[in-house]
Amino acid sequence: MLIMSEFEPVLLTLPSSSSLTPSMALEILPHGLTIHRFLIQTDGRTHDVVIGPESPKDHVTQKYTNSIVGRYANRIPVGTHFLERNGIRSEFTAQPNESPQVSLHGGPKAFDAVPWTVLSDTDVPKLFSAAELSRLATFPKSSYAIFRLVSPSGDQGYPGKLLVEALASLVGPGKPQPVDDSNAELSLGSLALVYRAKLDDENFKLVTPVNLTQHWGFNLDASLQDGLLSIKDHILNIKADRIAELGAHSLGTGQFIPVAEVPAHDHKSKRVGERFPEKGYDDYYAFEDEARSSVPSRIPLTEFNSDSDLLKDLLRPSDDEVRGNRTDILVEISSAKSGLKLAFDSNQHGVMFYSNALANPRNGARKKIHGGSGISGQGDAYDITTAAFLEFHNPLAAFLRDENKGAEDTLLTSDELYHNYVRCDVKYKSPQKDSVIGN
Repeated sequence: MLIMSEFEPVLLTLPSSSSLTPSMALEILPHGLTIHRFLIQTDGRTHDVVIGPESPKDHVTQKYTNSIVGRYANRIPVGTHFLERNGIRSEFTAQPNESPQVSLHGGPKAFDAVPWTVLSDTDVPKLFSAAELSRLATFPKSSYAIFRLVSPSGDQGYPGKLLVEALASLVGPGKPQPVDDSNAELSLGSLALVYRAKLDDENFKLVTPVNLTQHWGFNLDASLQDGLLSIKDHILNIKADRIAELGAHSLGTGQFIPVAEVPAHDHKSKRVGERFPEKGYDDYYAFEDEARSSVPSRIPLTEFNSDSDLLKDLLRPSDDEVRGNRTDILVEISSAKSGLKLAFDSNQHGVMFYSNALANPRNGARKKIHGGSGISGQGDAYDITTAAFLEFHNPLAAFLRDENKGAEDTLLTSDELYHNYVRCDVKYKSPQKDSVIGN
């Protein structure tokens, strides 16, 4: 393992075929597995497409800004819950942090608030197969990294010692891009995130809730520094036909509402600002059944061996039209102003879309590349509607619903390997000077 400060960024780069400057770069902090910067080079300009503070240490107070969340994303009712999957039983007590009634994003000091270990060449990952590691070895070492976290039994009330490993990998296009054609949409590269987890108690079998996600917030125009930080002119497409119904304290009821009944949530290439809800967006969108991935979130350990390779299709070149077992694009966000587009696919069953509705510019800091001072508490941090958080995970507190038994219950037993991925394809088309931007 590499010994380094939890606030020292791990830099991943994707070499450019046309310049000395990398076409894409990613800075990941071991603290909370936090994406500190997601840098994209287009047309001589550098864009950082994720919001956040200038100083890595400010992520301690600007929580859930591009960090991982776990063991469990979103909200769970505080109290003791009894678990059962495949005949294995456990119980856990969800601890309050958002309110006396709600345990948010894994509890008071969860995966976002602790240091992860960066694995070195001599520290062999335990949750990736030999075939997968051989595949990774064909890529430049500067383009990927694997991180590890050991969550002890009882951590934030969750049962079982949980071993977690996460891969972040940049993948370039396989063919030269037509840089001289201003009308062409260029493939700049892709970012793949893969989360694996396994219960590591050898003496007895357990079951625990696991539902991880990256809590990252995007703004495709912020680096233009034109004074406008709103995402309301971004175009958003989500292949979802229903949203989760929320009850008291924003806890999921287990029921879903068709988007046809709530047009503000029907994101079919819709401007984010069109039919914008008064309180903004903070909603879970369940993907259409026919659009969902066939790649499972849990794999029996008896079926995962040294020859297993779940990375083959995930690490295809960014411009490869062959997708293998990957779904078609599930979520797409774009900006006519910057010309940038992010296209996502995942094996998770839905996505949380949050429009930064609770942000306050008096709190925290804004990056200098986004026009901020970079200093916390200066009053120039990010305001509401300045980011689109797109958090891919399985349904809210699914293990609480009897109807999910034997299906997607978001539980993991000692006999299974957790496998969760999201891939972000980055595309660019030169902005047209006569593009009309809405209000």
